[in-house]
Amino acid sequence: MSNLRNIKKYVVLIGFIHIFSTAFAGSYVDFFRAILRDDASTTRQLLREHFDPNTPSESAQPALLYALRQESYKSARVLIEDPRTLLNQTNPQGESALMLAALKGQTALVEQLINRGATVNKPGWTALHYAATGPKVEIVAMLLVHDADLNAASPNGTTPLMMAARYGSPETVKLLLEAGANPELKNQMGLNALDFAREGGRPDASKLLQQVLDHPQWPDAPDQPMQY
Repeated sequence: MSNLRNIKKYVVLIGFIHIFSTAFAGSYVDFFRAILRDDASTTRQLLREHFDPNTPSESAQPALLYALRQESYKSARVLIEDPRTLLNQTNPQGESALMLAALKGQTALVEQLINRGATVNKPGWTALHYAATGPKVEIVAMLLVHDADLNAASPNGTTPLMMAARYGSPETVKLLLEAGANPELKNQMGLNALDFAREGGRPDASKLLQQVLDHPQWPDAPDQPMQY
């Protein structure tokens, strides 16, 4: 009789696990479908129902980074607002939410992330590298205000100034130089920011960098307005 009761308890437990697993699977699909569609209302509702905001997608992207990669910015805002969200999680590529928001020029999300305590500096590629590559010079300025490392070196020694020189705007190059970024630094390939600008066919950036390199008073160049 005792064995029969144990068997019944086991069957009930298995049934409960099955129901729970099925419910979670349904919530998982609904959650990432809502993010993909940028359905902030459904995303918020599922979070209120205790769905974990740090659940990774099938491609191992934390939900917040998945939202940013999909350009689902309303859902990203909802995720950032949730106090359970781990803002400094990285994806398999080593990218953080702050890095992706900076790259995509999402000024409001960058500000929201910083205000919620996202880390500005980290080893390797940083948010400033990504911002220097992106379209918004104001994001670069915002990161600098929050003590972003001007001369942060990526794993191959690339600095934010090098990224700006090749991919960013002349305004970003100018801002970084005036903030004190070192144009003489070289990466592991022996290339400096001027080399990056020339290889990228960026005459405006090349002119700015050459002007600073030609003046030995660097890094006091901010006292001398640069022309471009």
